[in-house]
Formats: sequence, structure tokens, C-alpha cells
Amino acid sequence: MFPVSVARRSVSVQLPAYARYLSSKGTPSNSDTPEPAGGNQTISQEVSNKQKLYITDPISPGSIFFLPNGTKIFNKLIQFMKQQQSQVKFGYQEVITPLIFKKSLWEQSGHWENYKDDMFKVESTDASKETYGLKPMNCPGHCVMYNRFDHSYNELPLRYSDFSPLHRNEASGALSGLTRVRKFHQDDGHIFCTKEQVESEIMSCLQLVDLCYGKVFKFNDDPESTYSINLSTRPKDHYIGELEVWDHAESVLKDVLQKTGKKWQLNEGDGAFYGPKLDIMVPDHTGKSHQVATIQLDFQLPKRFELKYKDKDNTYQTPIMIHRAVFGSVERFMSLLIDHYKGKWPFWLNPYQAMIIPINTKDTKQISACQKLREQLSGEAGVDAEGAIEPVPLNSFHFNVAVDDRAEPLGYRIKDAIVKHFSYLIIIGDEEVKTGKYAIRTRDSRKLDHLTGEEIYNMFSSIERSYK
Repeated sequence: MFPVSVARRSVSVQLPAYARYLSSKGTPSNSDTPEPAGGNQTISQEVSNKQKLYITDPISPGSIFFLPNGTKIFNKLIQFMKQQQSQVKFGYQEVITPLIFKKSLWEQSGHWENYKDDMFKVESTDASKETYGLKPMNCPGHCVMYNRFDHSYNELPLRYSDFSPLHRNEASGALSGLTRVRKFHQDDGHIFCTKEQVESEIMSCLQLVDLCYGKVFKFNDDPESTYSINLSTRPKDHYIGELEVWDHAESVLKDVLQKTGKKWQLNEGDGAFYGPKLDIMVPDHTGKSHQVATIQLDFQLPKRFELKYKDKDNTYQTPIMIHRAVFGSVERFMSLLIDHYKGKWPFWLNPYQAMIIPINTKDTKQISACQKLREQLSGEAGVDAEGAIEPVPLNSFHFNVAVDDRAEPLGYRIKDAIVKHFSYLIIIGDEEVKTGKYAIRTRDSRKLDHLTGEEIYNMFSSIERSYK
């Protein structure tokens, strides 16, 4: 839908020759377009092959090679989360931490005892031959950062976020596309807070979850069930800490869930080895549920790392730690999005946002107009009076716009853009060059409009701001 502020003129009579193609929902014939991927492939793999999102290779099992289009989607997701959680309301501070740590850190955290079979070991080449572990999670590193400085109660809660890559040694037979990988990224976050702040901090985490899955990433049309919550409790074995502490932590999470008024289910024995957790589940197109976000309450790691803060009465207390991720694994989340949209991405995420098509690929004026419009919509750098390239502003919009000037029939190029799920198609002919207004339609609508380059840019900006 076009913004009210954008001038537009609907075309209904005396359409130019190309309009029959623009108003068509057809696709190229089988002889023009490659056959879709084989039946043994998942939706994620089929869409990826068609849109060139990612590949895998036996040379690096369980690791994703993101192609340019997949990288655009990946970066948009990271950018989205960084912008949301940096708001004052949520108050996360982004940090960057090392990828490898000495074995002694993992022994202190309890991961070496409970998780070492799922870790990659790294041997140093110095004289000590010391063993290191490639990090499978960020929490021990964040404890090291917290411990470097003295803290007072009035500095808490302290919230760290971290997007650095993680590695887990999944069995080779379990590896699968984006969903089961060895190298992945999390929108990882850790909160250090007082006992009195636990409830409000978990509430805040759930508000961030609701912002994402209740307003932006809706996996079904029912506003009451866009996601569900599971409370996962103490594992039967492979856990650390005293039973009384576990019981208290689980009681806190139950109380918070009751106050939210949201439906939740008990998932006994599926908690992390250091504490109970809330798992956020979303459905795929078959109705099967998948975990995305997680919120974990931890009384154990702060004790193991001897974390302290000075209370109001000048005594030292141990903070409580909350682990949280909203997307969870960004790779797995992308797989769910691919499954959900099946290549028809919303505009703000689409690596194919607009295709500009000249009617006559041999007409230099039409080609020049296409290139100028692409530069305008892509937010490319201008040049100064002496012809030097100017820097691009950090806060400007950069839309994914391409020009199809191949020596192919106009109808083929238009239909090919529809097949590839470009959000918008823009046609430039002699009339468009003369008036400076371009024929534009969405991939799903037969309605044509004529807009200037500035009007199109403003429309795209409005759509992107609203995450449509």
C-alpha cells in the first residue's frame, strides 16, 4: 500500500505496450526457466538454490557459506536486533569477546565437565602445549568481563549483548543445512542483576520476545498464538548446583509466567545444566514447533566465577545472571523464515527489492535513466565538483535494486523478475525518460502507478521503517 504522502497516478486506460506484461502474474515457460530443485531437497535448500542465499561444502562440515543475497538477509536480521535491544527500554551494551579460551576457564564454568564432548579443542603451539576450547557459548567470557571491574548495586542491571560466532561439535550425521550446524551466530545476551531485579528483567526479556514474534516475525495469522512458551526444568543428571537453588529458580520463572497472563507449558528435565529456562516456540508451515528464543535463569555461574557487587549496606553480594537470546541461532532462524516466506520475502528483508527494466536495451537514454534511478534508490555515493566520490552517510537507506538490461524480450525479463520474487518492478521507456515518472507495480498486484524517483525512494523508506 502506498503511503498517503506519496503522490501517485493510477493508470487504467491507454496503457503502453509493456503494460500487458506488468499486469501479468505469469511466469516464464519451462523452456526459459530452470527446473526447481529436486524433490529430496528441503524448502530452505530449494529457495536458497533459486535465490542464491547460501551453500554448504564437505570441506567445512556444518558451516554455512553465505552468498551475497543470504548475507544481506543475515545482516538485516542482526541490524534489526541491534537496533531493538539498544533502546533505553532494553538497555543492552554490545561487546565483542574472544573465540578461544583456556581449558581452565571451561573447567571453572563447569562446561568442561558437562559439555566438553560438544566442544572443539585447540592445542597451542607454544612450549606449554596448553589446551584451549573454541567457545560454544559466550557466558563465561562475559563473566570475565564483569569481574574485571568493581560494581555497585546502583550500576545493576548490567546487560551485555554479543553476536560473535560460536562453535559446537555436532555429530556429522546430525548436520543439516541451516538447522543443525557446527558454526553459528546467536543474538546472545547476559544480564547481571540483583535478586530484586530478576522479575522485571525477565519481564523485559519477554517484552522483547513479544516485540519480535508478536509484531514483526509472525509465523501464523492468529495474534493469540504467534508463539508459545515452555518452562524447562532441572535435568535428571548433568546439572550443577544445589536442589534448593534450582527449586527457587524454577519458582521465580513460574511466578513471572503467571503474571504475564500468557499460556505456557511445563517441559520437565529440559533445562540447561546450570539453570531452568523459558523456551519460545514458533510453528513452521506444517504446524511443527521449533525453539527460537530462550531465557535462562542462572544462580550457578556467578558463584563459580565469584562475581560480586557492593550492596546498599556496603556488603558484597553475588549477582544473579540471566542468559537470553531472541532469535537463538540466527542460521536456524533464517531457515524458519525461508520455510515461512518460501522466497517471497517482505520488502525490508528481501535481497531482491526492486528490478528496473528498460524497454529498449539499445536505447542509451533509457539505460542511462535506469542506472541513475538505481543509484538513487541504492543510496550510492555521489561525486563532488571535482569528480571525487563522496562518503555515504551511515544512516541512509540502501535498497537492493538491480537493472535487467539483458538482450532478452521485455516480457521475459518482466516475468523473470516476478519468478525471482522481486518486491517491485519498475519499467522505463521513452515516456518515462521524458516525464521522469516511472511505471511501478508490486509482484502481487496488477495495479500500475507512475512515480518519480524521489517518490519511490520515500515509499521504500516508509515500508522499510515499518518492517513490511
